[in-house]
Amino acid sequence: MTVSVSDALVPEAVARSPRRRTVARHRRPSTVLTVMVWVSLAYFLLPIVWLVITSTKSNADIFNSFGLWFSRFSLFDNLQQTFTQDHGVFGQWLLNTLMYSVGSAVGAAIFATAAGFALAKYRFVGRRLIFSVILGAIMVPGTALAIPTYLLFSALGLTDTPLAIVLPSLISPFGVYLMRVYAAEAVDDGLLEAARIDGAGEFRILYSIALRLLAPGIVTVLLFTLVDTWNNYFLPLIMLNNPALFPVTVGLTQWQSRASGGGGAQVMFSSVITGSLVSVLPLIVAFLFLQRYWQSGLGTGGVKG
Repeated sequence: MTVSVSDALVPEAVARSPRRRTVARHRRPSTVLTVMVWVSLAYFLLPIVWLVITSTKSNADIFNSFGLWFSRFSLFDNLQQTFTQDHGVFGQWLLNTLMYSVGSAVGAAIFATAAGFALAKYRFVGRRLIFSVILGAIMVPGTALAIPTYLLFSALGLTDTPLAIVLPSLISPFGVYLMRVYAAEAVDDGLLEAARIDGAGEFRILYSIALRLLAPGIVTVLLFTLVDTWNNYFLPLIMLNNPALFPVTVGLTQWQSRASGGGGAQVMFSSVITGSLVSVLPLIVAFLFLQRYWQSGLGTGGVKG
């Protein structure tokens, strides 16, 4: 077999082509984007770093030392003070927050999955109108609905009860929208028709077939609702009067008000900061535990043909 000189030079010519040089140039890291990534990382992580460092300091060191470096290690003393302050009410606040958040997240995921699947896979009168109303509801801020919700629950006698926090969080317009979009792509119509031919009912189809395909979307709604309810402040503030029913957000705000009120109440600052650190840890654990289901599902959807 004879190879000409021109054929031998083809790889070198291709390597020197403008297109190859352009691809290589595009693969070089961008200095601007790298700086933006580091700035964004610092923006999100510096408050967490400050919170971790400050929670190890005593009350005096919080105000007399550099905020982003350690001094005397008082974390265990701060934890003991936080969990024993006001007869251990902080532990009750944590349990309340966990109950409100988990109940709201599970309920919102169930309702959003059922509604999103129905809007995506069934044809009925008013389907587009309902979906349009849901889209409009996403644009309404939650604070705008807090007062009407309070008046409604007050008329029903549900204020100052756990239901006043859980029930409003069960309906997630964004979750319904997300599950509707996800179900339209993730669940094949032919698979549903095959199940119906085999005699499966609609609830059996949803439970046995659709839920497995919708798992990443369900986890997404679960996480979003969990974080939203865990960090919710305004709704519990107007709904609850009993300190034993407060979530962590409202309880720590009450402590912060006492700490800023003067009259020797400054000793509360270490408890507020340490309590804030403890309240963040469950969310971090939830994300670390559920992210593998989230990422695997998103990756599967990204390569779907």
